[in-house]
Amino acid sequence: MAKLTKDFFVDKFKLDIVKIMPDLEYPAPQDQLTVSDQLRFLPRLDLDTPMFQEQLTCIRTLRSDLGNDYPLILTLFSPLTYVIRFMGKRKAIEEARINPQPFEEGLGTIASNLRRLMEAAIEAGASGIFFSCMGATNTDFTREEYRNIGRPYDLEALEGAKNGWLNIVHVHADPNQEGDQIYFEDFTDYPVSVMSWSDRLTGPTLSEALTLTDKSLMGGLWERGPLTHGSQAEIDNEIMSAISQTKGRRLILANGCSVPDDTPEEWLHMARRLVDELR
Repeated sequence: MAKLTKDFFVDKFKLDIVKIMPDLEYPAPQDQLTVSDQLRFLPRLDLDTPMFQEQLTCIRTLRSDLGNDYPLILTLFSPLTYVIRFMGKRKAIEEARINPQPFEEGLGTIASNLRRLMEAAIEAGASGIFFSCMGATNTDFTREEYRNIGRPYDLEALEGAKNGWLNIVHVHADPNQEGDQIYFEDFTDYPVSVMSWSDRLTGPTLSEALTLTDKSLMGGLWERGPLTHGSQAEIDNEIMSAISQTKGRRLILANGCSVPDDTPEEWLHMARRLVDELR
């Protein structure tokens, strides 16, 4: 994991931030969960859990290779996001509504496990956590539901990252759900320094976000748009639009969410070259 991460972020594209993406590396139940009561039996995980150890080893290896100053972040997901993956989104929403007590017990267990992992990740050399949150959109949970079910366990988990200087919250919108609007304002007081979201897919725009938070903004490029298939003019337009909207202030130019794995690298190289030409 460490070698592939360094090859991509540093050697190939020379990006300003190295982001470890373990692809939901949190131990999942052997079988898909179907009811809230099953969440009561999610285990307490220690740092010797193999998946956790792999991530901590990756951080230590990269920090040794990169030196002390290179920004390095670990991608983790919110407790609710993991439960959504364990149950399926529709089922998770249904169970949270009809039987919330055991549902939240499970969220609490995951949050406690993540808090320990985040704390260890910062101690191992991570600059911060990239914390991705699903469910906070108008096509999933209501705003009030997310505040009651998602937010408390997000904040409990993030307590483990308090010593990180580059913590980022990513408010996730599903690209397959047309009309998603995220509850952006509900995340502006999270204990992070950067907010990430698919600004080309859902609101708010970068210029609107500047008025809603004093945090830095991460976005500007549509992860399933020109960045995946060109043309050069379209990519350049997105870059210049992001800079124009923010006047270059508090902006970390990035794709709004993960770029599909099968994206031809020629477009990524083109975006890298266009950014270099701005200098």
